[in-house]
Amino acid sequence: MIENDDRTPLPRGFFDRPVLQVAPDLLGRTLVARTGDGTIALRLTEVEAYDGENDPGSHAFRGPTARNAVMFGPPGHAYVYFTYGMWHCMNVACGPEGRASGVLLRAGEVVEGTEVARKRRLSARNDTELAKGPARLATALGIDRSLDGVDLCIGPESPLALYVGAPTPADQVRSGPRTGVGGGGAHQPWRFWTDGDPTVSPYRAHMPRKRRS
Repeated sequence: MIENDDRTPLPRGFFDRPVLQVAPDLLGRTLVARTGDGTIALRLTEVEAYDGENDPGSHAFRGPTARNAVMFGPPGHAYVYFTYGMWHCMNVACGPEGRASGVLLRAGEVVEGTEVARKRRLSARNDTELAKGPARLATALGIDRSLDGVDLCIGPESPLALYVGAPTPADQVRSGPRTGVGGGGAHQPWRFWTDGDPTVSPYRAHMPRKRRS
């Protein structure tokens, strides 16, 4: 367990704020997943903010669907989606109910349950790669669509919860463009990470798909 890791659940009000306030404030917080294989705890080191219907990069940009319904619900719930036909990724719903916004959890350091994470992430060359990227994070913690909509604010009663942890000091937080986002949201500096942390994923600019001739 990391030093000064406060396992007090984050309150609902923490998430009921503008997404650009919540996102950097999630750095250093502790995400805990309780699964049949064991408990895994992760210190968040990288996140991205998505501002719903105001953000072309957001899943909620064109309004509510069955897939993104959690983003339009109450704050402090997990929005888990399936992508590329093989990976899951996790967001945290923010802001008032009915106003979709969310924070994508991109990377973190596994601080508890490392052996379980290693078994799930056999391709990781070392422990810093266990949750280095949003799909890797979800895989390491055993997060899938069955956890979509889970309440993250109720602590041990939930299979997935966010705790106070050890917040990253403001002078160690960096920001820049989001990874892989194109169009109108390409240059928004809404990716936040802990400076110098080895678990932070590398930045990749959006690459438009080539049309077949």
